[in-house]
Amino acid sequence: MPAYKAPVRDMTFVRNEVFDFHKHWQSLPGCADATPDVMAAVVEAVATFSENVLAPLNRSGDEEGCTWTAQGVRAPAGFRAAYQQYVADGWPGLTGQPEYGGQGFPPSVENIVTEFTGAANWAWDMYSGLTKGARATITAHGTPEQQQAYLPKLVSGEWSATMCLTEAHCGTDLGLLRTRAEPAADGSYHITGTKIFISSGDHDVSGNIVHIVLARLPDSPPGTKGISLFIVPKFMPAADGSAGEANGVSCGSIEHKMGLHGNATCVLNFDKARGFLLGEVNRGLNCMFTFMNVARIGTAMQGVVNAELALQGAVAYARERLQMRALSGPKNPEGPADPIIVHPDVRRMLLTIKAFAEGNRLLIHYLSHEVDITHLSPDAVERERAEQFLALMTPIAKGFCTETGVESASLGVQVFGGHGYVREWGMEQNLRDARISTIYEGTSGIQALDLLGRKVLGTQGKALGLIIGRIRDYCEAHGANRALAEFIRPLRDLADEWEQLTRDIGFKALQDPEEVGAASFDYMMYAGYVSLALMWAMAAETAHRQLQAGSTEKAFYTGKLATARFYYAKLLPRTRSLVTTIKAGAEPLMEIAEDSFMA
Repeated sequence: MPAYKAPVRDMTFVRNEVFDFHKHWQSLPGCADATPDVMAAVVEAVATFSENVLAPLNRSGDEEGCTWTAQGVRAPAGFRAAYQQYVADGWPGLTGQPEYGGQGFPPSVENIVTEFTGAANWAWDMYSGLTKGARATITAHGTPEQQQAYLPKLVSGEWSATMCLTEAHCGTDLGLLRTRAEPAADGSYHITGTKIFISSGDHDVSGNIVHIVLARLPDSPPGTKGISLFIVPKFMPAADGSAGEANGVSCGSIEHKMGLHGNATCVLNFDKARGFLLGEVNRGLNCMFTFMNVARIGTAMQGVVNAELALQGAVAYARERLQMRALSGPKNPEGPADPIIVHPDVRRMLLTIKAFAEGNRLLIHYLSHEVDITHLSPDAVERERAEQFLALMTPIAKGFCTETGVESASLGVQVFGGHGYVREWGMEQNLRDARISTIYEGTSGIQALDLLGRKVLGTQGKALGLIIGRIRDYCEAHGANRALAEFIRPLRDLADEWEQLTRDIGFKALQDPEEVGAASFDYMMYAGYVSLALMWAMAAETAHRQLQAGSTEKAFYTGKLATARFYYAKLLPRTRSLVTTIKAGAEPLMEIAEDSFMA
């Protein structure tokens, strides 16, 4: 398995050069400590921790997996010690509220930590990953007493958290859930039911696990309008704030799954467990969206991680693997064959992975820029604008980054040929680990329906105008730069096409509502390719500017320009087939009878 090396230089390019986060933070209150020197130290420190502590546990954790016992689930060897070091070093509280012991850095800093620790060992990272969403949910909807009881421990990382939605009979359709919440005399609730597919649902990594659980009160209306949200700790908080007596929640089993073996995905049984209402009665799903939106951007990051791992492994192998001669003549005349990196088809695969890894990294940090505004801007209008933009872009990022992350992981296997299919190289683990990303936190199909049905058509195109407007503004600002014409002209045309395509779908949907579902996945992918085109245009402009200024890092910046050109020439044309399939409508999908599928 190739040794993971954190892409520190590319992270610096994205955050300092393309998006200028330091200037961004100067415009927001509470960011004084996020100086260039401090942030450089943060990047280097988390890179060191990820490379030296977490990465060596990635393969061993996959091979050992988690162990179920009657006393609780045990994580793989080394996971608990690594987590304790993670807590001792202060990483969980980096962006936490100072009033609860956090360091108060801007929320966007979290994405640096998440990418590096996640790429080093995503299964391990998941033990802390959902805690961020729980913190946000308790902060937004919890009472002062709940915040004081749980946030200090969650911010410090002493306690971790889960998100408990799914049940065996209901996946995405949460209106069908059956978990009950019976009111108790002391104002708490008795939670009874079973949840499945709960990531990090039980383990020995942290001192307590705070479950955020959807359940239904006895007199609640049916469907999603009758769901409430509850805090259900594994151990009840004691008077001194520590983890006290055990609550009525246990792990019935751990899932035997395709990948991410180092993380415990659990069936959780709630047997009259004490729970505490979080937010308003029957408004649980609304409150849970606070959690889900954090989790969805986190899952989008997994797409970046899987592509980055594929890129590092495949490039190293392609440089060393000797096979065949280049058609244009030997490139390694002293050896028996040429390294496979000289062959055009191998370069096609490597550049595809690179374009997605680096392009999606740009997209995630572009969105984290907006997350800072929603949390820190004193301007209510700016906060509302950023929230609307994130609402539109989150399903695009989650769906597109994970779909292309899986594609990249698969290409990573392909570059290795037969060697990629065996365990020792690590590429097959990356593909297995990647596969869940398009499923959890809402499948790609659910993200697509949310995007097209709710965020675009549901706002009569108002939300779409936020990204279309940004694309047009960027094209206008750089339209006179001849060096960027190869990017600006097609990007401008795509903005116009995206707008018209949306109108066409909306018109057809008025005649047949099934047209929305028929178009939604292709529409989401189209939106992703266009959004990434904006990211690569920005990267190309930055690289060109640095080269014009006489940078000594010529290879780095010319590589960015070459990758941007590859994306526009070889990947962005996928939008042509997507437009065709969108326009084909619902009929090719719906005309076949159900009993004809197996004929």
